[in-house]
Amino acid sequence: MKETLIAYKPFLFFLARFFAVYILATILYQYYLAQYDVAKNQVDGITKIVSTQTVQFMNFVDGNAYAIPNTTEPCMNVFYNNKWVVRIIEGCNAVSVLILFISFIIAFRGKIINTFAFICLGSVLIYIVNIIRIACLSISIYYYPAYQDFLHGIVFPLIIYGLVFVLWFVWIHKFSYYAK
Repeated sequence: MKETLIAYKPFLFFLARFFAVYILATILYQYYLAQYDVAKNQVDGITKIVSTQTVQFMNFVDGNAYAIPNTTEPCMNVFYNNKWVVRIIEGCNAVSVLILFISFIIAFRGKIINTFAFICLGSVLIYIVNIIRIACLSISIYYYPAYQDFLHGIVFPLIIYGLVFVLWFVWIHKFSYYAK
């Protein structure tokens, strides 16, 4: 048993670091979310900002878009050309994706400065791509409503999770202590 633990020591430390960071960050995020009263349909600040920036991007690219708080659930309704197209809920703001991304980067250790810089740059990139992803999803649903489930359930999640996977791959192979 001792030999097995020694053989898998790096993997076990990776798992311990990953879950420690992931659990701590998730607890902190849940504490942040607890400030908002879901029963009163209060939308958290991050989701509001994501909604605002999504609409700003949509208006920059093409058209007439706006977002308003939903009166029956804690989300923001996005309208495009005066037609409701999507609702942006807390899960759309990419915070959970960022927590996953950051946990993995910290677990696959690297030099402190590289780790900090990669987390900052990667997080900004993920955030920006998420804004563009929601805007493109909104516009796509406006023009192709029959494909809403396919777009929302498959295509657009692939974009955000694909980006995270690529960033992880780059981190492991270029910047972590495991890079060759």
